[in-house]
Amino acid sequence: MTTAVLRAKTVDLIALVKPRIMVMALLTAAGGVSLAPGTATTATLLWLLAGTALIVGAANTLNMYLERDIDCLMSRTKQRPLPQGRLAAATALWFGAIQGAFALPALAMVNLVTAALGLLALILYVGVYTPMKQRSHWAVWVGGVPGAMPALMGWTAATGRIELAGLAVFGVLFFWQVPHFHAIAMYRQREYDAAGLKTLPGTRGERAAKVEIALYLVVQVALSLVLVPLGVAGLPYLVTAAILGAFVLAQGLGGLRGGGSKWARNVFLASIVYLPVLFAVMVLDGRA
Repeated sequence: MTTAVLRAKTVDLIALVKPRIMVMALLTAAGGVSLAPGTATTATLLWLLAGTALIVGAANTLNMYLERDIDCLMSRTKQRPLPQGRLAAATALWFGAIQGAFALPALAMVNLVTAALGLLALILYVGVYTPMKQRSHWAVWVGGVPGAMPALMGWTAATGRIELAGLAVFGVLFFWQVPHFHAIAMYRQREYDAAGLKTLPGTRGERAAKVEIALYLVVQVALSLVLVPLGVAGLPYLVTAAILGAFVLAQGLGGLRGGGSKWARNVFLASIVYLPVLFAVMVLDGRA
């Protein structure tokens, strides 16, 4: 195997773990540690980050393995390594399985609670969410659990237990995903329908999707404010959460009457600005 071929294969293996999603997971895991009242040693933090990277990499790799035929049907995924035939399906399967096998002992070095949460996230994402996407639009709710889990894993890494405040941080990330993914489904509905993926707008119509987006934007913003009385963050965070919340609510509720695919795309774009800014201020203010 030439150097160029080896480099290309390495790039494709890295693509299987979805690096941008992994980076976000690592940041939220580290943020969870920072926000928690306990103290994590440097060794604990390193084991947490290594285990989180491996569990997320395993979940994403096995997801791509299972969805390789579906990915061929969508423009945003058809260039991935498996649909393009740049990697064998068996290679992806083994790569995902190996990551998962190393992830659990790494997380067990943190504590058993964190390891159990990581295992639950992997099972839900690969074993439930991935096949459920072709059967029910409720898959969004199942997928939201592993999506938000790194923050709770970070919290338990510092405290060794699940607490109400940690669940509230988890909830902010969880409920953010519901309107976020419904908005994507609205403006990509034809593509998702063609691939056989069940979405709320595709199953129950655009009106139902708009109502649920608006409803859970309200829940998301309300929960973000609850972190202050729970002692997770203080006044600077409260001001930021209120301003950002007003922004996304104005954007989201404004589409209840006439919003269409353009409105849904704007909701999606607003969401990818909202969460990183909110979480960054949460962590910075929570550490102050």
